[in-house]
Amino acid sequence: MRPMTTTDREAKDIQSVPGVAFVEILRGQLAPVGAVPDLLVEVPHGADERAHYDALRARMRGPLPDGLEEFFFVNTDVGAWAYGRATAERVLSARPTSSVLLVRSLIPRTFIDCNRKADYAGGDLGKGGLTAGVPAYVRDPSDVELLIELHEAYVRLVRRAFALVCGNGGLALVPHTYGPRTMGIERIDERIVETLRWACEPEREKSWPLRAEVDLITRDRDGRSMCPDGFEARFLRAFAGAGLEVRANDTYKLVPGSLGYEWAAMHPGRVFCLEVRRDVLVDEWRALRPMRIAPAKADRVAKVLAEGLLASGGDEPVA
Repeated sequence: MRPMTTTDREAKDIQSVPGVAFVEILRGQLAPVGAVPDLLVEVPHGADERAHYDALRARMRGPLPDGLEEFFFVNTDVGAWAYGRATAERVLSARPTSSVLLVRSLIPRTFIDCNRKADYAGGDLGKGGLTAGVPAYVRDPSDVELLIELHEAYVRLVRRAFALVCGNGGLALVPHTYGPRTMGIERIDERIVETLRWACEPEREKSWPLRAEVDLITRDRDGRSMCPDGFEARFLRAFAGAGLEVRANDTYKLVPGSLGYEWAAMHPGRVFCLEVRRDVLVDEWRALRPMRIAPAKADRVAKVLAEGLLASGGDEPVA
C-alpha cells in the first residue's frame, strides 16, 4: 500500500456535510485513481430546491416574514448547479483522463449567503451592490448563531477545495444565475415579500431593465482582471457564437465582501465566475414560484463552458 500523501489527506477532508454541502468527485474513464482534480465547480448558491429551504427553516426558531418562500424562489440561483454539473460531465467526456471536484452549498441564501463573508453588511442595491451576509429580517440570536456556524463549516470546506485544486494548478468554475431584470428594490428587510410582489406585478415587471443572458464576472472595481488569462475574451466570443447575449461585469463585479473575490484573490488566474440569466435555463420563468430546469437549456450553456475550459488545456472542442 502506498503511503498517504498530503493531497490524499486534503481530498479526504473534503466530504459532504449534511445541511451544509454536497460534495462529489467525478472521474473520467481514464483518470488516475486518487489524482488531484483538474477542475473545481463550486456552487455557493446551490440550495435551489424547496426542500433545502424547508429543511433549514425547520431548524430556525425566530419569526420570519410571511411568504418568505416567495423571496427564495425569485432570489435563489436556480440552474447554477444544473449547468455547473453538466459542464463537468462534458469536460470528462472530452478529456477522460481528468477529474472534477464539485461542491454544492445546501444553505439557502435566503437565510445566509455562502458567497459573502458572514458579517458583510451589504452594499447599495440600487447601484449594483451586493446583499448582506445575513438578511436584516433574521433577528433571533439563536438563528443567527446557527446560520453562522453553518456558514463557517461551508467556508472551511470550500477553502480546502480551492487550495486542493487551484493550489495544484487546476481551475475553479463558480457558476451563478440571476433574475432577468434589475428590479427597483433598495432594501432587503422584513417587508421584502411585500416589495417583491409589488415589483413583480406583470406590467411593472416588464418595465425593469433587462439584464444580459450571460454576464462574465472577471474584474474588480478598478477594472483589473481576476480571471484566468484570456478567459474574458474567449467566453465573450464563445457565448456570442452560441447565440447568447453576453457581457462582462455589466451587473456585478468581483468586490471585497464576496467570497468569489476572496477565492480569486487567493488563487490568481485560477478562478472564473459568471452569471446566467435564469429564464435562459428554465422551462418557464415564474418569479415568485418554483421553476423547473430544462436540461437541454442547461446543456447549451455547459457546452460553451466545457469547450472554453478544454481549450485552456489544448483539447479538441466538445462534440
